[in-house]
Amino acid sequence: MQKKKILLIDDEKDFCELLKDNLETIGDFEVEYALSGREGIKLARKLMPHVILLDVLMSHMSGLEVQKRLKSDDETLQIPIIMLSTEGDDMTKIRSAELYSDLYVTKPVDIKELKTKIDTVLSRRRGVR
Repeated sequence: MQKKKILLIDDEKDFCELLKDNLETIGDFEVEYALSGREGIKLARKLMPHVILLDVLMSHMSGLEVQKRLKSDDETLQIPIIMLSTEGDDMTKIRSAELYSDLYVTKPVDIKELKTKIDTVLSRRRGVR
């Protein structure tokens, strides 16, 4: 069985490495990460991952701006995005939903819950790709 490619876009390197290790241990995933929005957009186009995990609050370019750019690009439009954030307020969640995120997960992340959400998103998209 082929591993599912996940792209994590978050400007906290320690968080990226920890989440990468945990997801690759608990699931059949291959995780790459980008530490900035610009790098994440480029990597998304190159890798065409099965799902993107995207932090809302990043320096230089917010996750919402990254999401907007990915969803306005024909190449990356169909890639599901799960937003990750310490911001659990309704306005941020609504804005993210308006930009077509698939799910929203509040940090700190429970790895088993995140795996379940990734599996749910992937099962919804099985016929799309």
